[in-house]
Amino acid sequence: MSSSPANSQPEVKTNMHPRNKHREGYDFKALIKTLPALKPFVRMNDYGNQTINFANPVAVKTLNQALLLHYYSVAHWDIPEGFLCPPIPGRADYIHYVADLLASVNGGVVRKGRKVRVLDIGTGANLVYPVVGFKEYGWNFVGAELDLEAMASAEKIIEQNTHLKLAVELRQQSKKADIFKGIIKPGEMFDLTICNPPFHASAKEAAEGSARKWDNLGLQKEKQRVLNFGGQNTELWYPGGEANFLKLMAAQSKAFEKQVLWFTTLVSKKENLKVLYNALQKEGVKDVQTINMSQGQKMSRLMAWTYLTKEEQESFNR
Repeated sequence: MSSSPANSQPEVKTNMHPRNKHREGYDFKALIKTLPALKPFVRMNDYGNQTINFANPVAVKTLNQALLLHYYSVAHWDIPEGFLCPPIPGRADYIHYVADLLASVNGGVVRKGRKVRVLDIGTGANLVYPVVGFKEYGWNFVGAELDLEAMASAEKIIEQNTHLKLAVELRQQSKKADIFKGIIKPGEMFDLTICNPPFHASAKEAAEGSARKWDNLGLQKEKQRVLNFGGQNTELWYPGGEANFLKLMAAQSKAFEKQVLWFTTLVSKKENLKVLYNALQKEGVKDVQTINMSQGQKMSRLMAWTYLTKEEQESFNR
């Protein structure tokens, strides 16, 4: 029996991608064996299953360290205080769904190996998408990042886990107004671009969102503490919010229409799906796909688009 908060509510995890290693919930017995430092944070929940206090940022980070070591062969992983500490199962779901997207134009066969090139826009201090994508599929990643401290953290993860050196190249984005420009080089080809955009419109809105999260956890006294999933300004907010960022991404993708097979991004707010779709139609994309994802009670959406015809997509693969 899996030691998991989902144990008494099996429907919680069943919407995850079939290849997601975290589909059955957290096996705390195995994770503690892999990383004994996790043990002090594990307790029993109301269903009689093991869990951690997800309002404790140290507990969440230690859980991530255990997951990344146990499933993804990353022995050394840390992030500076205040940076985004992402939920690993959700990040893994994104990687598996875009793997299916590539398979859809490859005769249904999931593509593996270093010939598959992925651009991670805003790779962050945590480097989780490249870590998962390389371990699961052997893909080759370029991680683009604006924040210098986040870049330094990601570089340290690569340096301390030597197998990642062959798989991940970091590139600094020097201009906040640019998404692809300055990162994608002339003539360079990518099978995928991935992105987890900032979803608030201002620092004030981000702070209010944090306060609501503490209220929902019943921890009003904790509002001033760091968010359990952290987040710096560049990670949490963008002028005009997620909608503006998505419109900018759509407009700027056009300049690289023949260099990328599939552009993809998460869309946090459901109403922004139409915003992005309309922006993409203006740019003349050939195909747009929306993929619904679910982790626990959280619903999220992945939108993908391409400027290539079916014939060009198959040619790109070859």
